[in-house]
Formats: sequence, C-alpha cells, structure tokens
Amino acid sequence: MEPASLKSTGLDALWARPLVESIWRRRTHRVSRGVPLVRAGSMTYASTHRPLPLSELEEAVLIAMTGHTGLTMPDRPFQDPTSGDFIMAKPNLTMEGRTAGSPDNAQGTAFFMINDSGTYFIKKLPPTEPTAALAPQALIERAQMAKVKVLDRRIDTEDRDFPAYLDSNRFLSNLPGTTIFFPVVDLSHQYINGLMYLLTQPKGRRPTIVDDRNFYRVAGIQKWVRNGFLNPDIKIPLGTISTLRTHIEADLLLQNLTLVADAMGLGAYIHGSISPPVLLGDPKFTDQYGKMLGFEFATPPFRLLDIIRWQVLLPKFSNLRAHPIGLKVDGEYVLKAKCPPYYASMKAAVDEVMAGKFGPEGIYRDKEMFAQIYKERFGATYLAEASDYSQEVIDCATDICTYIYETHGRFPAHVDAIYVPGVWLQVHHVDCDYYDRYFRNGLTDAHHQHDAHWH
Repeated sequence: MEPASLKSTGLDALWARPLVESIWRRRTHRVSRGVPLVRAGSMTYASTHRPLPLSELEEAVLIAMTGHTGLTMPDRPFQDPTSGDFIMAKPNLTMEGRTAGSPDNAQGTAFFMINDSGTYFIKKLPPTEPTAALAPQALIERAQMAKVKVLDRRIDTEDRDFPAYLDSNRFLSNLPGTTIFFPVVDLSHQYINGLMYLLTQPKGRRPTIVDDRNFYRVAGIQKWVRNGFLNPDIKIPLGTISTLRTHIEADLLLQNLTLVADAMGLGAYIHGSISPPVLLGDPKFTDQYGKMLGFEFATPPFRLLDIIRWQVLLPKFSNLRAHPIGLKVDGEYVLKAKCPPYYASMKAAVDEVMAGKFGPEGIYRDKEMFAQIYKERFGATYLAEASDYSQEVIDCATDICTYIYETHGRFPAHVDAIYVPGVWLQVHHVDCDYYDRYFRNGLTDAHHQHDAHWH
C-alpha cells in the first residue's frame, strides 16, 4: 500500500470515530514506544521497540486542532430588555473562531511544539475552508507554514531533578520519539479589554477597582469614584481579577488535543512541564539551566514599599518579581505583551488595543468580514447599532492600567503578562505490549489498529 493511502485510511478512521466514544474511553497512556525503563518492582518493564516519532500527517492533524476554524458569531443582545438602554455588544478582540472557546475571543494562547527535530513556536494562520483544510496534503502544508523553529534540538535540561522536572515525570516525559505541546497565554491584551468590559455595567453597578497589594486603596481612579462613574460600594481587588479567566482557553485546547490524539490511537499525557521559570529562561535560573526558550523578562525597579506590598526586602531581590513579556525569533517578535518597554506608556498600549477594535483598520470597521458572518445586511446592522466602548470607559481603564504600572513597575502586577499554566501534553506512540501485558481494557481498537491506519 502507498503511504498516501495509509494516511488517508488514518484520517478516515479518525473522522468516523464517535465523539462520545472518544470522551468515554479516553485514558492517559503515559508509556511510549521505546521507553528505556519503567522500574516498578516485579512489574518493571523495558520496551523492546524503538522510539517512533509522529509522522508528518499525525503531527499536522494535532497542529490543526490548535488553530483557527472560521469566523465566530456575535450572537448577543444589544439592549437591556427592561430599560431598552443600549449595552456593550462588542467585547471580542477578534472574530476568528478557534477549536476552543476563549473569553471575549481573546485567543491569547499560543503553543510551542517539541519533537526530535527541534523546538517550534506554532503561529496562528488565517482560517481556510474546512473541507480543503482537512485534506492530508493541506494539513501538512499548513503545519509547515505554522511552525517557527526556535531551537534546532529538543529543549531539555541536563539533569532531570526538581525544579526542572516533577517526580515520576522525569522518567517518562520529553523522551525521544515523543511530541510535546506546551501552552503559554498572553494575558496583557485581554487584561486591558477585560477591564473595559467590567466598566460597561449600568450606572450604579460599575465596580471600583482596588489594589489588594497596596492597602486596598483605589487603583488610580479616585476621580471616577468622585464623579459617580464608579460605585464605591462595589469593590473588586486586582488580585481577584487575576487572569480574567483568559487562561481557560489553554485548558480547553489541551482537552481537544487529548481527545483527538486518543481517537487517533496515540498516547496523550497531560502532566507538569519543565518548571515554567526554567523553561522560559527566567533570569533567576539561567546560570544553572541557560536561556532555554529565551523569553524576554521585565524586572520591576525596587521601591521601598515593595517590602510590604510584595515582601521584596532588598533591591538585589528585585528579580523575584521578574515576569516574561515577549519572545523574539530570528529578529521578529512572535509574542509581545501590551506593556512597557514595548510601549512608551500604558496609555500607548491601551490605545493600540482600541485601535485594533475600533480604529480605521479595526475589526469592528471591517464590513466585509461581518458580511461573511451575517446573512443579508444584518452585518451592517450589527456594526451600526451595537455599542462601542464609551470614551469614559476607555479613559477609566487607561487610568487603572497606568496606576498598575506606575505603582508596581510592571503590567499586570498581580499576574504575569505571559501566563504559563505549567503543564504540557505529550503525544506519542503507545507501547501496546506494556498495556496488553498489565491492564484490562488498557487500549482501544484505535490503539491496536494505529499502525495499520497511519504507517
């Protein structure tokens, strides 16, 4: 049989597998083909097989499962049903849908992929017509377009002890033949947008943002409390705002990858990654581990009140609050947070977020895109009637963002600009002999038939 036929057979089997069956029978399969040793007393096992990396098509299917899938729908009310007042109906940061949901469609999650050939950043590609995009050659071509090589090797540490690896993961994780998908989330874009959404509540219900790291003082918005725009009796601490739930999209995408990999008959193993500060290249760990992925970090200057606010006792410990803000590959940024030093001020960062939504080239000025979403002339109706952010909302949010940066020396202050969940998904060819030897119902038909379908 020709390789192309085998590939087509594997895809056909994947498309035919019922979703509920994949959910119901999903199990973590940690032991990959070629694992050197699983020391477990009288159940000690060493694989008799060589490690087998994913094929181009297998890898491409998984990359596609992290990507864009067409345009989403702003199916939300424009008006309060009781008062008839117009309410904010344009919270989205993008209208391109993805394989998992995202708060305000921020789509802040990016993936790195690690395999035997190197370490890659997976950039987002514009959506294409679904039928064509899921054809074997198209999947492979789009995967090649999405891959940006960061390192020409599998990223790893020389020793696998803590804090690099956690417990038994060091014996099974990131081994030859395995493929890793590692999510990171740029929170900064949605942090700005989400603050504005909070401030679009009806008059009398707009919360006052307070700083739980600065004696619960109002976060630079005294004038907005005095003029009645904000309600001082409804207080939200910045620490409670945290990630504004933006990180949830990474969890949903990992679940999608897990289900698809399992349905393909592959092992899918979500577990603790190399410790995020080590992996990203936090300056506190570079002497021991090197630059690793080589993220740029921002270290806030020491201020006397940091002793109380952040328990940073001396200037030499300022790097305790360093956080990742961007990554440059071959001279170009693949990730860049909405904060200084990339912007002259937080106002400049806020202005760029607003320009991306409501400026001349913003998504809510793109009539052709909304004509693809809606039937007839309903796209134009939505753009004309649904409310934008008011200038008061923009100015108030700008004051909060400016306060955060000027008070704490970084943005955001209470969570990292680039948030790392600290887990990754390992996908690999399962060592079927191991599971058949020790477990009842350890494998599905998809696992037993995987080689026949995909190789």
